[in-house]
Amino acid sequence: MSIKLWHCHNARSLRALWSLEEMSIPYELVVLPFPPRVFQRNFLEVNELGTVPYFVDGDIHMTESSAIPVFLAERYSKPEFTLEASHPEYGDYLNWLFHSDATLTFPQTVYIRYQLQESPERGLQAAATDYARWFHARLRKLNGHLADGREFLAAGRFTVADIAIAYALHLGEVLKIDEPYTPPVRKYLNRMRDRPAFQKVVVIGEEHSAFNT
Repeated sequence: MSIKLWHCHNARSLRALWSLEEMSIPYELVVLPFPPRVFQRNFLEVNELGTVPYFVDGDIHMTESSAIPVFLAERYSKPEFTLEASHPEYGDYLNWLFHSDATLTFPQTVYIRYQLQESPERGLQAAATDYARWFHARLRKLNGHLADGREFLAAGRFTVADIAIAYALHLGEVLKIDEPYTPPVRKYLNRMRDRPAFQKVVVIGEEHSAFNT
């Protein structure tokens, strides 16, 4: 088995872990407390960034949670999880992949830092609230896209873009900053979380969880 993934419960590494299960690709899993750079310092010897996911496949080392699912689909010939560049919705598919982390998860991670990891004495709760609002504002595009009740983000079928976006929505609910989710968005999230692969992996490592679900 050449694939090894380092993972924390409900962290962005869930995207990679979910993808591995969806694609039925064998892997070795290392579960860490969150954040590992604080609670498992020797992890810095493995990944100098101290972040998860950390993914190894032979000589390939990756740290970006939205890139790993694409890598897996292409490396292991799972075209049913991606779109070809010639597909008319390829641009939308690719945009949702990048949107998932750069637009949605980024403000969530800053919220986690200020709300959950910093001491109240530092007085950063107002900044946490600002980043929650930032996340809320960045939901507008997704709210509009799913308003027609479509089942998936692109091409009428499940792709790694759904994994990437659904994780961000899941994390928003875990953090209890999901108030602006429209009914279609919430239904979409619940459909994604009903998938057997998600159900299997979402509980892994919950004994080390830093989040109250």
